[in-house]
Amino acid sequence: MVAVLFVLSYMVPLWFPVAVTIFAVVVSVAVADAILLYNKNIQLEVERRLPRLLSLSDQNRIILQIANRSPRLLKLTVIDELPFQFQKRDFEKSILLKAKEEQALSYELRPVTRGQYEFGTVNLFAETQLGLVQRRFQSGEPVAVPVYPSVIQMKEYELLAFNRLNAQQGLRKIRRIGHSYEFEQIKNYVRGDDYRSLNWKATGRANRLMVNQYEDERSQQIYCILDKSRVMKMPFNDLSLLDYAINTSLAICNIALKKYDKAGLITFSDKIGATVKADRRANQLNKILHALYNEKERPLEANYELLYHIARKLVNGRSLLLLFTNFESMYALDRVLPLLRRINNLHLLVVVFFENTEIEDFVKQEVKTVEGIYTQTVAQNYLAEKSAMAQKLRQHGIQTILTRPEELSMNTINKYLELKSRGLI
Repeated sequence: MVAVLFVLSYMVPLWFPVAVTIFAVVVSVAVADAILLYNKNIQLEVERRLPRLLSLSDQNRIILQIANRSPRLLKLTVIDELPFQFQKRDFEKSILLKAKEEQALSYELRPVTRGQYEFGTVNLFAETQLGLVQRRFQSGEPVAVPVYPSVIQMKEYELLAFNRLNAQQGLRKIRRIGHSYEFEQIKNYVRGDDYRSLNWKATGRANRLMVNQYEDERSQQIYCILDKSRVMKMPFNDLSLLDYAINTSLAICNIALKKYDKAGLITFSDKIGATVKADRRANQLNKILHALYNEKERPLEANYELLYHIARKLVNGRSLLLLFTNFESMYALDRVLPLLRRINNLHLLVVVFFENTEIEDFVKQEVKTVEGIYTQTVAQNYLAEKSAMAQKLRQHGIQTILTRPEELSMNTINKYLELKSRGLI
């Protein structure tokens, strides 16, 4: 505004003294504002609270505890230097802090790749109520935090698998079919018990209803086998298929260990990757977590002959093998089907592969051109071939899961609990 008055004063000289006066007032106020802001009494403290590790693909909460140790109200613009992996160049938060006041400022980050994430310093740009001058404060040293497979999802699925109340409240999708074959005890009948488990001899002796209680069989071997070849690099919702499989493997291994089974891990592509022998020691889950953290996709085809050799030599005794892979054509499946059948003769094999959700969404779109109809028809044939692949595996006696990437963990845990309760492992 002052500049406009100076320009107009060339045409109306009487406005020049007014412009000079207003300019002098603005400068004086700005100087006074700077004196207030750069006073020694102006002190700000910031503490960034980070979790020990970040969970892949989850919203991780970061907290900035900001304290105003000054005797006056300050307006703050907070800029946290985020890791380059997030590619956020516009992160900015604004808060108003009264004298001697503290506030907790929180935000969430969703990492989509594993590895080390380095946070920089926290920058605070302070202003008084006049808002003519800004002063920058910096706090904190750069700190690196690792992004591991999703521990948050692992704990959530553990609660779903073991909390029986969820089934009544409609929160749990996990199924239990029948019961296992290990007898635990005879107990009094209560409403909701399976009447097929009534023990009539014990009922006659006690003169009240008694039922047999069963528990899941223990010490069975569960192996998660991850294909990390090029077919697992395909991204959905910013996450590769391998990362979906890694998150699910951690969740299923945790549940298996909680059920006193032995959990193990094998990764392969054109060569063998990580191998963790099935066990249920106290540090087993930690070993699997660190092995999954270091896995990366490889740009080559998977060697299923090598997988068959591993299934024979490395895996001792009949085990449940959860194979996470992907097939994009019937030809790709036919190439490896003989080897999958041979592995299934040695162990209980469950082949887990993925639906293409982007093609599914495209098929649902309305088309009005001949080219669009042709493209949509090709897409429908592709989806039909996926279903045919799943059916072909089942026809050869191989347990199969064809799932959307985001539903992978739930469907895999369902299958594990189903096979365990049916006594097929």
